[in-house]
Amino acid sequence: MRAGVVLILAVLLVILDGCRSGHDSQQSSAGSRSGGQQSQSPVEPPLNQDSGTPPTAAVHDARPLIVCFGDSLTAGYGTEAGQSYPDYLQSDLDHAGYAYRVVNAGISGNTTKDGLGRVDSVVAMKPAIVVVEFGGNDGLRGFRIEDTRANLEKILSTLQASGSKVVLAGITLPPDYGQDYIRQFNQTYVLLAKKFNVPLSPFILQGVFGVDGMMQADHIHATAAGNQIVARNILALVHPLLRRGR
Repeated sequence: MRAGVVLILAVLLVILDGCRSGHDSQQSSAGSRSGGQQSQSPVEPPLNQDSGTPPTAAVHDARPLIVCFGDSLTAGYGTEAGQSYPDYLQSDLDHAGYAYRVVNAGISGNTTKDGLGRVDSVVAMKPAIVVVEFGGNDGLRGFRIEDTRANLEKILSTLQASGSKVVLAGITLPPDYGQDYIRQFNQTYVLLAKKFNVPLSPFILQGVFGVDGMMQADHIHATAAGNQIVARNILALVHPLLRRGR
């Protein structure tokens, strides 16, 4: 009788321990999911990080890569899947007969420091061309101009040293940030484009900002229609670097 009771208690302990382990495993998994996401920016809410992670190059796809490397303006924050400017750039290239594959390496909320931390992952993709678009979040947070320039300089030098061709897309700031700060901020792109001899679009939202239907309610991010214009701006920038055929 006593042996039977002991056996029953032992079985119950095993079952309870298994339930507790399963619960702990679920908590650990949930913690990993929440902890794995990048911290959200108070200035620019991040997109789902899965959509901002550069995809691995497909083995069967031999087309050279154009990597669009930037923050939410590149990621397509606030628009539906397939409505970022890199998506429209891919369509424009296909329509024009250029055999390139466009990779969206934009992550919302990224600063130039974040971009510098990711540049090696872009180099690893061995892109033919990289469109660099960073700096907006630095400016909106009032970061030191010297730090922004230093980070962008390292990004550009790293990409060029890898053999990739680089183009630079700039942005500007609202007038309430002060004329002197805005002037130095804008000059950053001009100085770096000249130093590295790369094509420059001083304002990536040219023809989009302030135009009805082209900007979202936050007045920072383009709508889907606006991103189509941005794609055309970028296509004009990279066009001299493209080659036809495979």
